[in-house]
Amino acid sequence: MYLDIHKSTEERMKKTVKVYKDELKSIRAGRANPALLDRIVVDYYGTPTPLKQISNVSAPEPRSLLIQPWDANSIPNIEKAILTSELGLNPSNDGKLIRLSVPQLTEERRKDIIKLLKKVTEESKVAVRNARRDANEHLKKIEKTGEITEDDLRLAEEQVQKLTDKYIEEIEKIKEHKAEEIMEV
Repeated sequence: MYLDIHKSTEERMKKTVKVYKDELKSIRAGRANPALLDRIVVDYYGTPTPLKQISNVSAPEPRSLLIQPWDANSIPNIEKAILTSELGLNPSNDGKLIRLSVPQLTEERRKDIIKLLKKVTEESKVAVRNARRDANEHLKKIEKTGEITEDDLRLAEEQVQKLTDKYIEEIEKIKEHKAEEIMEV
């Protein structure tokens, strides 16, 4: 019975780490990466549409991104979406393509990005801890109904804690790697 709880808790924690990794892709680290624009949503004929669904994004050089919209009429809306994002990038277009120059990060911008990284990291850790709390509450309920013994409850809670420690450590390692990437010149 508690193995099901253990499995679902681990799935929830894995999903949290995956979402965390995806979120970090959109945090700028000083070099051009098409994933920077994954969170950009463009007003496309009145419908909020992810940028990657209406264009092709590539990084032809280490410090530049190239956006090739499939509909040239969407260029002004794409530019507006990029300008209003928190990326701090200025688009320029030639009527068919949009170029983004990714400038070297200033020390102040790096510190802001590190703060954002810490915030996102803490939110992910909280999500892992919430999964632990929910699992433990569920285990206590089934112990009260007599489906498992007190000893089984204690063992199951220890296993859930080991999972929690494992995924929080994984999140920390990912954060450290991203912080190094942001701070490199």
